[in-house]
Amino acid sequence: MQRLLYYLLYPILWLVSILPMWLLYIKSSALYIITYYIIGYRKKVVKNNLNLVFPDHSPEEINRIAKGFYKHLCDIIFETIKSLTISEKEIRKRFQFENIEMLQQLYEKDKSFLLMCGHYASWEWSFILPSHINHKSYAVYKKLDNPYFDTLVKNIRGRFGAETITNKKIVPLLFRNSKKNINSAALILSDQSPKKNAYKHRDTFMGIDVPVFTGTEELAKRLDFAAVYLKIKKVKRGYYKASFELLAENPKEYPGFEITRMFLTEIENQIKEQPEFYLWSHKRWKHRIQ
Repeated sequence: MQRLLYYLLYPILWLVSILPMWLLYIKSSALYIITYYIIGYRKKVVKNNLNLVFPDHSPEEINRIAKGFYKHLCDIIFETIKSLTISEKEIRKRFQFENIEMLQQLYEKDKSFLLMCGHYASWEWSFILPSHINHKSYAVYKKLDNPYFDTLVKNIRGRFGAETITNKKIVPLLFRNSKKNINSAALILSDQSPKKNAYKHRDTFMGIDVPVFTGTEELAKRLDFAAVYLKIKKVKRGYYKASFELLAENPKEYPGFEITRMFLTEIENQIKEQPEFYLWSHKRWKHRIQ
């Protein structure tokens, strides 16, 4: 059944991916109407999250942010499909990096780094980064249940030099690279919600007390990798700019969970500035203290 589903859907996805971007965004606008007004996909979750985080906002303002989020989400869906066939020239035009020389400076110091990223703007298109740097690059992800789509995701994210690797395999791989003096870079989505009974620290995220994911900080300290924040901004529809904030070049020098707090502050500032570009359909605050 999984193979059949893949063989049925893949040709459709490929045909959609070769369409020009302007036509994909027309389809995205149509999907927004269906998703928001007809299906109401996770609308209750989105509205609950927004009301929780922005208690002083009026219903009109909450609705404005929610609609902006759904429009952005539909764009992300079609941009992800476009990733199947998008050329390097086009994605370099649409996803640009600023101050990337900072990563080169780390490389010249023989310093590996972990790239801390949130579910904000276009984290998917960041797979173009390996074509800009000298580090051996990895994208950390959670393995999909369908092995055929799992392979597809790995192939998409690896088109420009990154190796997609599961969260269970990344730790031993980075340790092996470290012993071989291979300068490595690994992108990790670090704003995840840890399991209720499997976390080490709580902190506030957007003012709400919740368990926080500390694995990136712990790994950086064990390996002595620099911790870097990937700050992605949506310039306009289909165009993004990313910059890098060095959180800690020598993470062992920082007290426990301070780097995690620094990361949370960075992404909080982005959310407050343009909240519609965060992934509000995710139940990020489900384990909060009531």
